[in-house]
Amino acid sequence: MKQRIEYGAGASRMIIAAVYALAIVAGILVFRLSITHFSLSEIVALLIADMAATVVVWIFDLVFENVSVYDPYWSVAPPVMFTAFAIYLGYLTLPGVLLLVAVWVWGIRLTGNWARSFKGLGHEDWRYSRYRRSLPKFAFELTHFFGLVMMPTLLVFACMVPGFKLMAAGEPAGLAAWPGFAMCLAAAAVQFLADGQSYRFRQAHPGQVCSVGLWANGRHPNYFGEILMWWGVWVMYAAHFGIDRLVLCPIAMTALFLFISIPMMERRQLENKPGYAEYRKMTRMLI
Repeated sequence: MKQRIEYGAGASRMIIAAVYALAIVAGILVFRLSITHFSLSEIVALLIADMAATVVVWIFDLVFENVSVYDPYWSVAPPVMFTAFAIYLGYLTLPGVLLLVAVWVWGIRLTGNWARSFKGLGHEDWRYSRYRRSLPKFAFELTHFFGLVMMPTLLVFACMVPGFKLMAAGEPAGLAAWPGFAMCLAAAAVQFLADGQSYRFRQAHPGQVCSVGLWANGRHPNYFGEILMWWGVWVMYAAHFGIDRLVLCPIAMTALFLFISIPMMERRQLENKPGYAEYRKMTRMLI
């Protein structure tokens, strides 16, 4: 494998910020084109814009030979897209305001955690590197585009659809949207505490199993917070529209973590951290 050019963490962040600015511009242009020239529905236009922005980021994955260029897309795209949609609508109801606050709090916190742990463009997340080593190049590139980049984009977009519909609808009566809003803020708080506890523990005890704070009561409190976030968005939607087929969106996100992300992470922990097997027996998965 060709050796990657080493970039410092600061320079790498600036490069990625420029990549994402370009992706945002591309998404906005594609959205406007989809609405004005092809008369597509708002949701379809948003989806195509999201996919176009993802393709821009994917191109720079290829340029830097590093799938981790895509990593912050998960937390950057939703706040930007919800804000752009609010500007397009030209109005915000109370639920729309609550949704924007919740998503920006969640997105800033998650992106900040990524930035804190980001080592630079010369470092690729172990999950991507494992695929890169184990698959033939053609198979890896197919997995890269469809499985590691486009699939998460589509899944997160699906979880945003209830939010888009909530923003476009009339204001729900009473305090119906507040429980979902509280769930979103609780999700961000859980992730903030869990990631902070994990970071400090790793700095003080490298290579050991983190079993302090929230990690003493669940093996993946950060993932629990992520799941809770998207259920909170759906609860805000359901307070106005009731329970319908869009409940499949947070269910799909939950399934991603339960059947893909968590098992992959736990295999890694079992391979690399002595004592994790015992910790796994003694501690619940999420909470």
